[in-house]
Amino acid sequence: MVTEDARSTGDNAQAAAPAVRQPPRSSLLGPAPRALAAAAAGLCQLLSLPPFGLWWLGPIGAALLTLAVMGARARRAGWLGLVCGATLMVPLIRWQDVFGADVWLVIAAAEAAYFAPMAAGLAWVARLPGWPVWTAALWVAQEAVRARFPLGGFPWGKLAFAQPDPPFAGYAALGSSPLATFAVALVGGLLLAAALRLVRRPRPAPAATAGLLAGAVALTGAGAFLPAATAPAVDHTATVALVQGNVPGVGRMSVLGERMEVLENHVQGVHRLADRVEAGEVPRPDLVVLPENASDIDAYADPAAAEMISEAARDIDAPLLFGITRYSRDGTEREVRSVVWDPREGPGEYYTKRYLVPFGEYVPYRAFFTRFVERLGQIGSDAVPGTEPGALELGGTTLATAICFDVAFDRPVRESVAAGGQIIAVPTNNANYNFTGQSDQQLAITRLRAVEHGRPAVVASTSGISAVISAEGEVDYRSPEAEPAAHVAEIPAMTGQTPATRLGALPEAALCALAVGALAAAAVGRRRARVRGTEQAGPGNGAGAAEAPE
Repeated sequence: MVTEDARSTGDNAQAAAPAVRQPPRSSLLGPAPRALAAAAAGLCQLLSLPPFGLWWLGPIGAALLTLAVMGARARRAGWLGLVCGATLMVPLIRWQDVFGADVWLVIAAAEAAYFAPMAAGLAWVARLPGWPVWTAALWVAQEAVRARFPLGGFPWGKLAFAQPDPPFAGYAALGSSPLATFAVALVGGLLLAAALRLVRRPRPAPAATAGLLAGAVALTGAGAFLPAATAPAVDHTATVALVQGNVPGVGRMSVLGERMEVLENHVQGVHRLADRVEAGEVPRPDLVVLPENASDIDAYADPAAAEMISEAARDIDAPLLFGITRYSRDGTEREVRSVVWDPREGPGEYYTKRYLVPFGEYVPYRAFFTRFVERLGQIGSDAVPGTEPGALELGGTTLATAICFDVAFDRPVRESVAAGGQIIAVPTNNANYNFTGQSDQQLAITRLRAVEHGRPAVVASTSGISAVISAEGEVDYRSPEAEPAAHVAEIPAMTGQTPATRLGALPEAALCALAVGALAAAAVGRRRARVRGTEQAGPGNGAGAAEAPE
């Protein structure tokens, strides 16, 4: 009987040729080492992300998963992908247990499932010449699908989201988060290819190995220069304030019972800031950004709430970007809005959140799921998504607005910037997630968006983390969690667009097409190999026939 690893050893004898022609089939790895490599891949990806932030583990994680599946049959590779995905996703989104441990684990399992077909594909394309390129493209394809299906997608944990700092963040300015993911995975593939050549016997010429390492170094270094090369110009400088009003309880905010207290906290935060302006401690802001759900009371329908917000705007004498929940007449639906609230004219333009959290802000297939999870019935009204970009003008500056979960998706920020946004504004409500790492993860994503579009960003959270981020992705101010806070900063408002803003989804589409093409080529190669194996076996050769590559 010919074992999988024995077949791999036979294949290695044919792979002595040029660099990256065809890798060894992991003949060094048996089933247990494969599983360990897959788990280590997931762990590396986890540790590369906030709150750990060991960004350099991102390429290593991608390399380890490829190593784990090299030479494996598709089914085994799929299981190894699940091991990697579960090792990453279960602890990464632990904060989802605010909706219940069952919801957390179901979502983690659904996210981990995407790694199974990707790992099977990695096993296929790792047999092709130039395999580091094809494996990197498969990472992009996996993330593209995961960011869209099901229920609008859940892109948390992308390779790119561990890279808000140089060097890999620069690739986001050229081709958004998909190109950053591709660069991370490609560097991992090149490092793995070099390592496999070093352990091959007899060792090939060192020049090819050195070329692979030089390619990895060059790719890594180039990313550090891209933001400067693609940076938009400064149009003017705006004085921008943010207010974090805080909520009554850390990690246990009840939006049903504490709405008025949350509203009062935020309008009082504006009044305290106005007092500091009058005392000359801080300059008067041109505009003030407040969080998502700064008022869960519908200020369009509640005159008292509207007057509280108007008084705060008049006191600070600047327009507010105020987070308000707008309910339908029958109360069964609502919109999560950020509203421009003028000191004299009151509410004006607004942006409605486009990407909503399933089972948190709405219950999909409500009649079905509430039969099995009764507590979902406590979500009395479903939020409905907006459809328009969030380019909102306040005090002479246009804010590219994206509310909370929006920022994890490429489209909302990109379209808001393309519509004229000069500074990115991210009102958010992370009150249920304080001290869980979720706020740090979201902040890293926002930092990547700042580099991607060459815009500084202002994050205003109900209870932290609020922040001011430069166009280079650096955090200039960061609030404490679960405390009131306010900050005023002079922020450059930008004009012009990065390549990422102009190209939109084209880089992602091109890389996904590359992945599909590689899979097709691998499938054709497998088919031809089987045909050759059948012809070589001939009539009566039986068990002596050569087995086609998988």
